[in-house]
Amino acid sequence: MSQADLAAALGRATAPDDCYAALMELARAEVGLRLFTVMIADMEAGLVRRAFTSHPQDYPASGTKPIRLNAWFETMQRGETFVAADVRDHPDQFPDADTIEALGCGSVVNVPVHSGGALIGAVNLLDTRGTYRPEEAGRLTSSLALPALAALLAAQRLG
Repeated sequence: MSQADLAAALGRATAPDDCYAALMELARAEVGLRLFTVMIADMEAGLVRRAFTSHPQDYPASGTKPIRLNAWFETMQRGETFVAADVRDHPDQFPDADTIEALGCGSVVNVPVHSGGALIGAVNLLDTRGTYRPEEAGRLTSSLALPALAALLAAQRLG
């Protein structure tokens, strides 16, 4: 899927999941992935929720959980893409590492999405250990940041 295809898909979308699924296909085509999720942040309430997942049975969208004020969150707040070649190297950020590994994943990309000066969510790609490397953060951000913003805003509009 190209960015033009994403724009067309967002224009046709009738539900938030349509927007997230289109973004997932773009990410799959441009970056590659095994697992894809979208987190939505409610900064006023101090909560996040998994709004979309490529694996609803194994890694379901769920209720809300409190925002954890840690180094990972600070990275998201600054608008910087977080890349980990191995989630085991970041136990504070990935308490669900066992679940991630059970799905055949070990590396992660978290792309923060900001609008109106605030963090509104994050797009998360996971693949086998070592697939994503921190030195690729710039390329990954260039590929995903604007499409992620477009998809999250389109989904937000659809409710």
